[in-house]
Amino acid sequence: MNGFAPWQERVHDRTALALDSGRLGHALLFCGPARLGKLAVAERLANRLLCTERTVEGGACGACRSCRMFASRSQADPVETRPDGSLAFPQGRSGHPDLLQVSFAINDKARPPKPRTEIVIEQIRRLSEQMTLSAQYGQTKIAIIDPAEAINHAGANALLKTLEEPVPGRYLWLVSAHPSRLSATIRSRCQRIEFRMPPRAEALAWLQNSGHPAALAEEALDAARGHPGLAAEWLQSDALALRRQVATDLDRVATGEAGVVETAQRWAADANADLRLQFAADLAVARTASDLTDPARTRSLTEWFDRANRARELMRTTVRSDLVLVELLRAWRAGESRRTAGQSRG
Repeated sequence: MNGFAPWQERVHDRTALALDSGRLGHALLFCGPARLGKLAVAERLANRLLCTERTVEGGACGACRSCRMFASRSQADPVETRPDGSLAFPQGRSGHPDLLQVSFAINDKARPPKPRTEIVIEQIRRLSEQMTLSAQYGQTKIAIIDPAEAINHAGANALLKTLEEPVPGRYLWLVSAHPSRLSATIRSRCQRIEFRMPPRAEALAWLQNSGHPAALAEEALDAARGHPGLAAEWLQSDALALRRQVATDLDRVATGEAGVVETAQRWAADANADLRLQFAADLAVARTASDLTDPARTRSLTEWFDRANRARELMRTTVRSDLVLVELLRAWRAGESRRTAGQSRG
């Protein structure tokens, strides 16, 4: 299966078999950690169902008019290409008339126009109307909403009507990395297609087969705590170098080699300030795991981890980022100083 990771292949094949055998209804919830390829699998399954000349094995033929339309989707001007390679179409567009994809619509009232932060009721109503129309190719129409947890309250109520009134040949698929944020009523109307983190050996082999050197693949996978999609994203950028720099900065701040204010100002001025804080919090967790024999140290690092995550939230507000970071790094230095003093007395 072109471009699919082993865990994606497993979910795809299992779901395709269940669809063919009639064990799945019209409403599915593709759920699991972000960056594991949920949307890519949903799209491949959609291609399969929309194909009008399925192969003997049951897959999409790739040659019928519907498949050609599906393959031309890259020309439909999507808003973005997601990390897993799938396309995000904001206002019910997909490049195929019988595949409706809903994501964040563009807010034309904003200056400059930019994607909304939620999926609104107008989008859901438009989707519901389109789903009642006849299919242009074959008998099937599919709607994919991603990220489903972004549907606002009014939109969720409108979606329930569509979920509760299934029409033959119509499929409504929700994609979510945070299914608990969906209402219990919506979740109860959907059958779950679960994505889980793959075994470490499989994830590592996939990263290496993607062309990443073994040592870097291991470093990235460790940094991502076993998440292959996140590790791959970091390997394709300068994220690992940034993580090493954050570790060095924390060490230098702890020993007094680097000033708290200067380091805070440098972090705040960086476009990747949020990622720096994410790495800092993760490094605190990693150090906790490596020092389980010292309960006080573990407690201190855990508290600092919580402070780092609160700082990330604060930095998304109008509070001055450098001041938030100064307080955070001072707490780091104080905690490390207490640990060093304790070791000296011991």
